[in-house]
Amino acid sequence: MIIDSHQHFWKYDSERHAWIDDDMSDIRRDFLPYHLKEVYDENGIDGCVAVQADQTLEETDFLLGLAHENDFIKGVVGWADLRDKNVEETLEKYSSRQKLKGWRHIVQGEADANFLLRSDFIRGISYLEKYDYTYDILVFPHQLGAVLEFVKRFPNQKFVIDHIAKPYIKDGYYEGWALLMEAIAKYENVFCKVSGMITEADYNTWTPLELQPYLEHVFEIFGSERVMFGSDWPVCLVAGEYKDVKKLVRDFISGLNSHDQDMIMGENAVAFYRL
Repeated sequence: MIIDSHQHFWKYDSERHAWIDDDMSDIRRDFLPYHLKEVYDENGIDGCVAVQADQTLEETDFLLGLAHENDFIKGVVGWADLRDKNVEETLEKYSSRQKLKGWRHIVQGEADANFLLRSDFIRGISYLEKYDYTYDILVFPHQLGAVLEFVKRFPNQKFVIDHIAKPYIKDGYYEGWALLMEAIAKYENVFCKVSGMITEADYNTWTPLELQPYLEHVFEIFGSERVMFGSDWPVCLVAGEYKDVKKLVRDFISGLNSHDQDMIMGENAVAFYRL
């Protein structure tokens, strides 16, 4: 079974999706399940986890609605304001929605490099374990110092780092990212998605060879049992086709045994998100 651990749906709106800049104009349109189902049929993908792209509860409800209507959407990572003093009421409200697996905040968009360590946010995170919710960590490399302190505080909370923490591949940035990722990977409750890599390189000229050092490091520090394949569709389309993203990971892990490959391409996502 192949599970795509990270993809998005949206009905395009220029204000809500203002992060889609001119360089990404190709994805300024709707992306809905019937678009993705066709892609999955072509690429042999069995299911996915739909991840929030807009920071509203309406987004969470939108994704849950799509998951209810489409069996191949196995789980949803939604958004709620974890800083809200009444956040536990929200978490309780959604606890009956079986396909709601976890939460994410777009921390990469926060000006405060230590956003994750704010007391109100920490308080919200502290409730997640009670409901067996996961948390997706979306950050840039300059926020990894805060991530390290953050995961230390919650040894029993299931975390996953999205897009290998978005290293600035286009600029050749590696050492600082690599050191902090290694320190974070020592915490065994932290997983990592090999996703979103081709859009951190040059959209037009990236090569698998350019991405290899980053993949090698992620697999060395997390191991096959804590890495999961993700496409970041449709964002990936600004730099390549779905088949390119899948092939990048498949080719890299081709030398591993079949059990390890199965974990990376699906089983780890099933276990992490309880799909």
